[in-house]
Amino acid sequence: MTSGGPRALPCPVGYSLPMRETARRLLLLFSALCLPVALTAQAAVPVTIQGLGSIAFPVVSHSSAADTQFVRGVLLLHLFEYDEAAAAFRHAERIDPAMAMAYWGEAMTYTHPVWDEQDLPAARAALAKLAPTATAREAMAVTPRERGYLRAVDILYGDGPKARRDTLYAQAMGALLAANPRDDEARAFYALSLMGLSQGVRNVPTYLHAAAIAESVYARNPRHPGAAHYWIHALDDPDHAAAALPAARALSKIAPDADHAQHMTSHIFMALGMWPDVVRANENAMRVVDAALAAHGRGPRFCGHYNFWLEYGYLELSRVDDARALMERCQRQAEAARTAAKAGQYDPDNSPMASAVTMWSRYVLDSQDWSDTVAQWTPSLAGAAAPHATWEFTRGFAAAKRGDTATSRIALAAFQQDRAQLSRNIAGEREPDPNDAEYLKRLGVLDLELQALTRFSGQSADTAAALTLLQRATVLEDSMAYAFGPPNVDKPSHELYGEVLFTMKRFAAAEHEFQMALGRAPGRELALRGLASTQAAMHARR
Repeated sequence: MTSGGPRALPCPVGYSLPMRETARRLLLLFSALCLPVALTAQAAVPVTIQGLGSIAFPVVSHSSAADTQFVRGVLLLHLFEYDEAAAAFRHAERIDPAMAMAYWGEAMTYTHPVWDEQDLPAARAALAKLAPTATAREAMAVTPRERGYLRAVDILYGDGPKARRDTLYAQAMGALLAANPRDDEARAFYALSLMGLSQGVRNVPTYLHAAAIAESVYARNPRHPGAAHYWIHALDDPDHAAAALPAARALSKIAPDADHAQHMTSHIFMALGMWPDVVRANENAMRVVDAALAAHGRGPRFCGHYNFWLEYGYLELSRVDDARALMERCQRQAEAARTAAKAGQYDPDNSPMASAVTMWSRYVLDSQDWSDTVAQWTPSLAGAAAPHATWEFTRGFAAAKRGDTATSRIALAAFQQDRAQLSRNIAGEREPDPNDAEYLKRLGVLDLELQALTRFSGQSADTAAALTLLQRATVLEDSMAYAFGPPNVDKPSHELYGEVLFTMKRFAAAEHEFQMALGRAPGRELALRGLASTQAAMHARR
């Protein structure tokens, strides 16, 4: 890389012996002020890291090796490979302790905007390695542009509630972009900041704005992983997904070494009901994951986010045996992890067991094998209210479908206890979270559905009351923001309502419900099957 800064008298560079914190800070300040002869700035042309993509992000540093690690970190940051990104930025810090933007990068890995996650203490600790205050950190930056990045990240991790800091950060990124209109990194991170404004809950106008910004970056650099990635995230709902198909087709090729890039394409494919593509994308993602595990002497992973999407793709393609095999492997892996965990170190809410319950629920509900031994699986879930609620709903649903009213009522009561506990837990949180509100709505829909089924499954079924409950469930689900991926409500309410109406031979009403279900989940096999059966019955009546 070519020199991009003014030359000055040499300063002590490359000092790596152990030192006290005060001496280290003095070295950082001295290095920044003296601008040593070795100082380099990345040229404002794209730099490619094989397997991860290409960006142009000129920053001032003392080492081309630090430059490379910085670019690698930013590419991984754009791909949401946060742990690897943090490692790359820390590597750059070790090579060049005065490289201010390396600390910016490490701090950025601790905020995950579209997932509404943030590790505030870790981010502040990363920034404190550069200097103890925001003012001192800004002074460590050599250029006005880098000072803008540091100013923005200090706002992100400043004082006040997260939602307020997210808003101020997005404004700061907008100001940085206005001051540097040719900076596509500022443009990409501004798009991402906009999606973080709604705390992980889709706000369609804002997401469309973010999509347009990301697409503009992609138009200039079709190898930019963040541009394709954010374009996908902003449009991965059924109404808009088709507009991001170019990004979905491109991202896996831009970053073949990033498992999240392989998976991320399926956000668009799933929103459009493109099931072979969903399966292919998540099989590719797991190949990357399993290859990395094998390199460390570990076996393949059968639980987790990508496998859940893969299982759903199998079910939508009627590859029920493949879905069952994957789900059962996850169950065995989860039980082994629980057995191997040391006392006090097993967290069932954040473990393979939670993933196993999610995959089991999806399999049972979509395979509709209510009487199979799989449907009566009893996992170890002590103290895990959220997975336990999913398990109780699913076992109650299956029991109602096979006519076991007693079990369905017991499951309903247990589910309602879990729901009440989860509501109390959320009410006790210090900062309100829009995701929590959506989660409580989901539990409300499931509660109404299970109440309705218990009424239908008995000898003295209260049909009118059950239909009212199902109608309320659809209204509540319709009030929820769209959540990408397999159905957020375990059994989509319009689909269930349509199935019940079909059994009552109310075909016109059932047709409407199945069409509504397909509006939220295009191409979903059970809804398509229900619609086809309903329309065939309507035709036979004529």
